[in-house]
Amino acid sequence: MTEQFSNRLEVSKLAESIRWDANGLVPAIVQDAVSKEVLMMAYMNRESLKLTVESGETWFWSRSRGELWHKGATSGHIQKVRSLKYDCDGDALLVLVDQAGPACHTGQYSCFYNEAAVAGEQSGPVQGDRFAILAELEATIARRDAERPEGAYTTYLFEKGVDKILKKVGEEAAEVIIAAKNRSHDELRYEVSDLLYHLLVLLREQKLPLDDVMRELDRRHNKK
Repeated sequence: MTEQFSNRLEVSKLAESIRWDANGLVPAIVQDAVSKEVLMMAYMNRESLKLTVESGETWFWSRSRGELWHKGATSGHIQKVRSLKYDCDGDALLVLVDQAGPACHTGQYSCFYNEAAVAGEQSGPVQGDRFAILAELEATIARRDAERPEGAYTTYLFEKGVDKILKKVGEEAAEVIIAAKNRSHDELRYEVSDLLYHLLVLLREQKLPLDDVMRELDRRHNKK
């Protein structure tokens, strides 16, 4: 983490670039690096920021307890830092992490699980975004990975591990081939859906964001 960060800004100068509040704190928004879902918001002071950069895991300042805390130290739900950024005013941090287990103390994947009704709000994918369901499915798979609800098929796959996931990817790919050979649109639509789902599970298990795959496709498409 330190080597990665020093390429953007010397660690020793970082604290001087942050606009600390009257209590010497700055809010830190934590986001899942894979699913892009916002997981939590906490506060850092100079010492916790230094520990985060040096250890590669998140540290915060607890305002209620008045002490430093290492996220996941007791629960095991640590956050491995992928990147750390600050906004244009220097008064907020954005930390992208690989989250082990739920981020919230309630056992929820994200602390932001309560929804408020908003006038004019529409449910479902954003109109006009034909690939919105992939982002929604990626986020759901990330929640299953973190929370591991009993009886969920995605939980079963993660608990069985990568070999089981790979076996299912292979099986579904074979089913896609059979459906195509049968010239059945209904069968092919169903089997491709299964394959895409299992591929997203595999990407989550490998900690590879779907965004990285999309960027690779874009790179190939626009390659001169």
